[in-house]
Amino acid sequence: MSQPRPGSAGATRTCPHCKATILESAAVCPGCRHHLRFEPGAGTQAVAALTPLRIEGTLQPPAEGAAWEYSVVLSIRNDRGEEVTRQVVGVGAMQPHEQRSFVLSVELNPATGKAAGRRTRH
Repeated sequence: MSQPRPGSAGATRTCPHCKATILESAAVCPGCRHHLRFEPGAGTQAVAALTPLRIEGTLQPPAEGAAWEYSVVLSIRNDRGEEVTRQVVGVGAMQPHEQRSFVLSVELNPATGKAAGRRTRH
């Protein structure tokens, strides 16, 4: 996997608040929602993102028995089926009668900057 050059579509940086890897073009961190730089309409831009994928689910272990452990794994593949990244997002345990809810969403924003129309390799 190659890293895009700074200033090009897909270039990343680290959020100074939550330390997540985010797009360089982001004015608001999608993780912690802190503003990263002043831009007119930056707050509305985060809300106006296109969300073509959103999955919600709730898990509850059987009511009787021992605790159950879980691992939340995120895997991203490119158009050739090659795994671009794989990360363990979170882990935990649930006792009987407990439940956990999970939401996965993918937000799309138009690329901005000098290389917005250039195709990336990932």
